[in-house]
Amino acid sequence: MEPLDYAIDPELVALVDLLPRFNPDDLSEARATMQQLTARLPPPDTTGVSISERAVPGPEGAPEVIVRIYLPASRSGPVGVLDLHAGGFVLGDLDLNHGANVTMARDTGAVVVSVNYRLAPEHPYPAALEDTYAALSWFAEHADELDVDPARIAVHGISSGGGICAALALLVRDRGGPAIAFQYLGVPEIDDRLQTASMQAFTDTPIFNRPAAVFSWDAYLGDGVAGGADVPVYAAPARATDLSGLPPAYVSAMEFDPLRDEGLSYALALQAAGNQVELHLFPGTFHTSAMFLAHTAISRREQTEKIAVLRRGLAV
Repeated sequence: MEPLDYAIDPELVALVDLLPRFNPDDLSEARATMQQLTARLPPPDTTGVSISERAVPGPEGAPEVIVRIYLPASRSGPVGVLDLHAGGFVLGDLDLNHGANVTMARDTGAVVVSVNYRLAPEHPYPAALEDTYAALSWFAEHADELDVDPARIAVHGISSGGGICAALALLVRDRGGPAIAFQYLGVPEIDDRLQTASMQAFTDTPIFNRPAAVFSWDAYLGDGVAGGADVPVYAAPARATDLSGLPPAYVSAMEFDPLRDEGLSYALALQAAGNQVELHLFPGTFHTSAMFLAHTAISRREQTEKIAVLRRGLAV
């Protein structure tokens, strides 16, 4: 693609050619590319954060869920964050967000629990959502052990992780499950219908584009299901008609991201339903540009805002 076809931030443009190219037609190749990218990331400075992993009970009849726990030495209060990685429902693991989670734990002073949810297409909807619900339940049930108030746990997710966070908030409300204090929905993937203007327009944007979205939803829901009449709101939260009674939310969107308009619409719908919402559209950016090009000025702005937003959402 020619990134200059879009008014991408000049700092980002200079680095676009260094980004990985994910082939949506070859999942094994895409996973290998993601693993190579993750392996090349410099190890984070873990000073002030202790890290451990645990297998927690999964959904009934399903395997245990592996979580990675980040305990900051300096705590801002009895607060926690449940983190879900990106990857279009088909890519990613605990290592993808490792450095970001070290930073998040240290800078917010919150206990961060990252979830290694099952991936599609081997494990289609609702596997990832039910794994996440199980992890949240474990977090709330073991909050005392982690010195966390179970009423002060936020959820944080990027892309498909943000979509699962949005779905989790709906599911918790409807099941009467563990409380969610705040939902951070970073560029959330929430609409399988693929009919927004940004989804129609951005067919060749960096990292994620319409062909990748088509592949993602087909993998998550099954071939031929996306866009149909029977997709549940817990799979595609943009379909929800009752958004009342949900936790306060922050929604981010990137200017040149096919997911842009569904995120904007969801934030406005949350607000119209009486929920507290903050919305930020970052100019000149593309999908998860801050994740891959973290040292640019616009990416640093996004990271700084994320920490401030989470601290405010958790009242610390």
